[in-house]
Amino acid sequence: MPKAYKSFKVKATLPEPLAVLEEIAYNLYWSWNQPTIELFRRLDSDMWIASGHNPVKLLGMVSQDMLSQAANDEGFMAELKRIYADFKEYLESPSWFESNFGKFEAPKIAYFSMEYGLTDCLPIYSGGLGILAGDHLKACSDLGLPLVGIGLLYQQGYFQQYLNADGWQQETYPDNDFNSLPIRPMLDKDGNFILVEVHFPGRPVYCRIWKVQVGRVPLFLLDTNTPENSDRDRKITYQLYGGDNEMRIQQELILGIGGMLALRKLDYHVRVCHINEGHAALLALERIRHRKEVDGLSTEEAIEIVKSGTIFTTHTPVPAGIDEFDPMLVDKYLGHYLEKAGIKREAFMALGRRDPNNVHEPLNMALMALRTTAYANGVSRLHGEVSRKMWRSIWPEAPLDEVPIGHVTNGIHTRSWISFEMAELFTRYLGPNWLKKPGDQTVWQNIKRIPDIELWRIHERRRERLVAFARASLSEQMRRRGSPAKEIEAASEALNPEYLTIGFARRFATYKRGTLLLRDQARLKRILTNKDFPVQIIFAGKAHPRDNGGKDLIRQIVHFARSEDIRRHIVFLENYDMNVARYLVQGVDVWLNTPRRPLEASGTSGMKVIPNGGLNLSVLDGWWCEGYDRDTGWAIGAGEEYSDPEYQDEVESKALYDIIEKDVIPLFYERGHDGVPRHWISMMKNSMIKLCPQFSTNRMVQEYSKKYYIEAHRNWKRLSSDKFARTKELVQWEKDIRNKWNSVRIIKANSHQQLVDIGFALEIDSEVYLGDLTPADVKVEIYYGKLDADYQIRNGVAEEMKSLGPIGQGVYKFSGFIPCDESGQFGYAVRIMPFHVDMIDHFHLELMRWISPD
Repeated sequence: MPKAYKSFKVKATLPEPLAVLEEIAYNLYWSWNQPTIELFRRLDSDMWIASGHNPVKLLGMVSQDMLSQAANDEGFMAELKRIYADFKEYLESPSWFESNFGKFEAPKIAYFSMEYGLTDCLPIYSGGLGILAGDHLKACSDLGLPLVGIGLLYQQGYFQQYLNADGWQQETYPDNDFNSLPIRPMLDKDGNFILVEVHFPGRPVYCRIWKVQVGRVPLFLLDTNTPENSDRDRKITYQLYGGDNEMRIQQELILGIGGMLALRKLDYHVRVCHINEGHAALLALERIRHRKEVDGLSTEEAIEIVKSGTIFTTHTPVPAGIDEFDPMLVDKYLGHYLEKAGIKREAFMALGRRDPNNVHEPLNMALMALRTTAYANGVSRLHGEVSRKMWRSIWPEAPLDEVPIGHVTNGIHTRSWISFEMAELFTRYLGPNWLKKPGDQTVWQNIKRIPDIELWRIHERRRERLVAFARASLSEQMRRRGSPAKEIEAASEALNPEYLTIGFARRFATYKRGTLLLRDQARLKRILTNKDFPVQIIFAGKAHPRDNGGKDLIRQIVHFARSEDIRRHIVFLENYDMNVARYLVQGVDVWLNTPRRPLEASGTSGMKVIPNGGLNLSVLDGWWCEGYDRDTGWAIGAGEEYSDPEYQDEVESKALYDIIEKDVIPLFYERGHDGVPRHWISMMKNSMIKLCPQFSTNRMVQEYSKKYYIEAHRNWKRLSSDKFARTKELVQWEKDIRNKWNSVRIIKANSHQQLVDIGFALEIDSEVYLGDLTPADVKVEIYYGKLDADYQIRNGVAEEMKSLGPIGQGVYKFSGFIPCDESGQFGYAVRIMPFHVDMIDHFHLELMRWISPD
């Protein structure tokens, strides 16, 4: 096709009374405000569907006659006026953050993520990581955090999925039309794109900046598809997770380094950066370079101040899932950058290596993030434990439970995932506070007030809509595939709106075991086709284009679903996205999750069924370890981990069939005279009351704010005051400590008795050689706890010892107490580590020492 000589844009013209519709359309607040969605649908419901639920595109599709009719429709205009007033009140009303931490005049926190799942018409996400990032921004908007998002704008985004006649996944990559999306270009005073210049080897790469307004939170997306770049560089931001490792390092350069440059170009001077997974870890490098150049800091000083204001969230439970770059590739793309910034190559590479002295190790982005951040966390309690085990080698002297990686369990943005009907029911019985305070436990107690029959009828209505949607989708899939007319007609009769409906939808990675339910196909067929208590299953999900193992799982499901006796009981829906997900989580009775523990970092899909009345049936992995109770759902197993995957699949598939047959089915079909399953509804209500507030991004973002954001901001303010005087003093102190630490040792420790009565304290004295250091430079602690059979301290607790003064040349006496509140066999050890009032944590120097065993 011929290339365009020049381009121009056609813009929708709205009648004056409808002018505010454009303002509303360009703020994604509409995506979680159902009345606003209904208002756009009211313009033309068919075009709303055709636009991909995109109000910006819709306004360009609707005829001027229809717009004029809407402007003259008193009912439409009254609703528009009300919605616009609510919209402005949302943006301008005092927020939770302001009430708790004061007003910030400009964003001070930047959130970096490779993908964002905000709404189905903005396809720049692939799965859970992006959905979580999108929900994070929405909750930040609801709570009024002074935060700005940074990401990439993909020309083609993640792939669109379809299945061939054999059930094998195929991928297409349709282009996104940026001018029809709810995003705006950032332009200078002359109307030209504001460009960010990122230095690549031998050339600059230019990035355009686009703005997505997410309620109160701005999100800026970088795009390299601009005429100033070569054809190869224009393709850097074509596809999410596309290409090879070289393409990945290019994208991460744009995200991390380009993202920081974009913020400064737009006059956003943030103090705190939150790295959502390791893809954006290179932002630390740009922050270090900038501090050196602007403030005249040394590399060590710049690292210290940058670290003080950075948070890293890891989502990966296995080392193989983390980006690593060969040293030669790093040299190619960062060698010139490091040289210009005056940063020594080996010092930089050491930040991303398990063994900083191993020159052959690749640059690991998670390790780099861990070493350049003040705070790190996993995304569930179990994932925090897994992460501490995975990275404990960085802090070999620290007990496992003290490895400085915490956790903040993920949540969902409830209003983005709840059905309109259920939301109305909640407002009627819970009041408006469930909208404003979805993380408040007391609000959800009012679920008990909802009459069983009302709750059940709404849930049944959503199951009916799911079945109708699935039938229409299945018919369309078959038409595209060229299936015979008889099969297409049969698709319109698939499923039954009254049957127990199980949903399984997620990324088809092999560890998620999408076919565990198919292990005993004869037994599964008997379950599905039981005449008295029938069951149906809806599958959906994408495999990564290069994951043939995941693709084969999909193919197996499709082949099984073609069996004549069950084809109305099981379907696979193509092209799983936010729209498909919404129908599923709002309509299923049971959400099935079968990962291989502990490989599910968190998972959030099961959380989305909770406010819609669905129940979870899952392996005890990720978030379900915290959510499961006997009255909130079902657990497969008791949290076991296996060395033999085949044996594990055998055991857990049988357990799964047993739960479905003996627990789920009887409870669902146990009906009263009015046809309502009272005991099932009781479990629905328990699940809502206990889990809705707990697994909300409202709770999650409040937790991030209190544990990390505010602390990081305080760190930055303290260490940057007086021209970074405290940072400089801290770095000099660290150099002195390293030079003098070799001589530090714990000489001995003594307890005054071997048998202690409960309720008393055991006094411990210790002699420590500090050499040229003073007690103010160190922290000496007793570490004690119960002993296991191997004489190891388990679940230890640290108690600080106090200096009693010098007792010899460089030798000091320390004393402390162990409270003895419980009987049993205990043990203790004594340890010493550097201490400075401005250190963010006591472990990052990696200099902890323990008393030597006798």
